[in-house]
Amino acid sequence: MAPSKKKHARNQSYSLPGGFTVLTLQFNSDSAAQHNLYVKEHKVRAEKSSHRPMDRTLFVLNIPPYCSEGIVKELFSQFGPVVSVELMDHPSSLQESGPKLSKFFKPVEKQGFKVGYIVFQKSSCISAAKSHPHNSPLVVCTEQRPVRTGVQKWIHKYTESFIQPENLQEIVDSFMKEYDKRKEEETERQRKEAEKQHEDEEGWVKVTRGAKVKARPHSEAVNKRTLQKEMKKKNRKELLNFYTWQHKNTQKEHIAELRKKFEEDKQKIALLRAQRKFKPY
Repeated sequence: MAPSKKKHARNQSYSLPGGFTVLTLQFNSDSAAQHNLYVKEHKVRAEKSSHRPMDRTLFVLNIPPYCSEGIVKELFSQFGPVVSVELMDHPSSLQESGPKLSKFFKPVEKQGFKVGYIVFQKSSCISAAKSHPHNSPLVVCTEQRPVRTGVQKWIHKYTESFIQPENLQEIVDSFMKEYDKRKEEETERQRKEAEKQHEDEEGWVKVTRGAKVKARPHSEAVNKRTLQKEMKKKNRKELLNFYTWQHKNTQKEHIAELRKKFEEDKQKIALLRAQRKFKPY
């Protein structure tokens, strides 16, 4: 039996197989060309995380390259408050948690159409987005929200590629502060575990109060002092065998010690052989 054809009214949404709904996108109000977005409610049972709640996450396909996360957030804010927007090259599971990269060290993004995961504050926003009329396009570029394209976009990206030293230093200091904090917490955790494992024969735990080990601050002065200490140790070691006769005496003592040990081993072997001989009477 052939599927029945449904006539959609001008003020109704346009649905596709697979649960997708079509939203029309228009770059500006004067543009005659339109672009289609395909949206549906994100329902993946394998992802049991609050980062993408199933009842408040909208999955979007065919997002054009000129739409950034900020633009997508503003476009879909007309359906309700948006909590977060995540744009990716292809559908995938949640990204592994790890250290957040600064904007100066992020890999170069691929230029192309993307997929998006939009998390709303309320579940009713999903229904509002899916029921949006097909003949009412979402306008990307407006007077309140200008979007750079073409030469203006590349000039802006080129200008942003220059890193200001003070901004980079601020990021480095923040990273090292977090690193020192993690090292201090790790040292404290290891100390507590060592105290728990230190038990006597009767099962009593001996608790001792030790000095709190702080992480070494990372500064130029501290690094300079550490380098000077290492150089002093190296120079002291080199002065021990500075003269030729000192070096010869050290070698002689080492050879004499090896010979003495060799003779002792020979005597032990001879004694073991004598004990192994068969004595019938």
